[in-house]
Amino acid sequence: MPEHSLGRLIAGAPEALARGAARFAAQPVDWDLMDTPAAALPARQTTLQRAFSVEGPGTFLGRRLRRLTFEPRESGGWWIQRDDQADALPFNVAARNVWTTGDVVSNIVLRAGPLHNYLRMVEHIIALKVGLGLDHVLVRTEAGDPPLFARGSLDLVEGIEQAGLRQLDAPAEWWTVKEPVVLCYPSGAFLALAPCRTAQPELHVDCAVDFPNAIGQQRIRFRVNPALTRYASEARTNTPLWKMVYCKTVGKLFADIRNLGYTTENLLIAGRNSYYNTPRLMHEGKSLEAVWHRAVLDLLAALALIEEGRFCGEVTSFKAGHHLDVQLVCQLYRHGLLRKF
Repeated sequence: MPEHSLGRLIAGAPEALARGAARFAAQPVDWDLMDTPAAALPARQTTLQRAFSVEGPGTFLGRRLRRLTFEPRESGGWWIQRDDQADALPFNVAARNVWTTGDVVSNIVLRAGPLHNYLRMVEHIIALKVGLGLDHVLVRTEAGDPPLFARGSLDLVEGIEQAGLRQLDAPAEWWTVKEPVVLCYPSGAFLALAPCRTAQPELHVDCAVDFPNAIGQQRIRFRVNPALTRYASEARTNTPLWKMVYCKTVGKLFADIRNLGYTTENLLIAGRNSYYNTPRLMHEGKSLEAVWHRAVLDLLAALALIEEGRFCGEVTSFKAGHHLDVQLVCQLYRHGLLRKF
């Protein structure tokens, strides 16, 4: 496995990584928050003070209301229980239970046991495990189709805030990588992880996106903490205008997308030169909604698949997506690259 300044290349071509790394280095940082003081995550493991529920139109069947109920757990990480699957057991949020990362609609799907014991679009849910430092919870649902909220994942964050976090007796367990590693695609998109270099466990993110439409180039750098996770949770999934038009016209011929609950409220829709609807998360006159969504609600979800505990270290992401994210986390297990911090 060849070496690169980003780390040991565990999958991908060195030439593609060199191209991607050069493009990433040349892209300016729109908002650098690395020097902004941030509250640390709780030193002990956490769960919820009490249960709570949220509901909204289904992501994949928008005409139906879907509900998620979050319940406290004392240990074991995050678990998902399908109450409508009487013969199925709860399954944990872990890389081993990733079924697919989607095709027409890119999303992380978790499944274990029987074929129908799954939950789609889990990334916007499980990212809060990492971003808020919520270590143990049971998520109950009566369908594999979660709600799609008009405010990103802010409804979930507010539910957790109102329920409250309870610290347990056990200290938080932190894990990092043994060495810098990177995975790259032929396009030059890459995802890199490096060990934690601070005395106290922290998670640093440097994330860039580059779209051939109104979103364009966006890049942010920050320390993961609950306040920024809350801020970013309002970011919606983005889609190009042509794909939204496709889903609402020709796409209705296909079962996978016929009933998608996508609207102009719960999606950020980008045309070639301008947004179709109003973008959020403005900074110095520029919307950074797309990169905040990528950096928090997508990227942190992949790190939530590390089931042993919290991850600390440095994450660098350039034009990456769910498939690359999950592949890298799986490689950490295949190559035994995780260690306690």
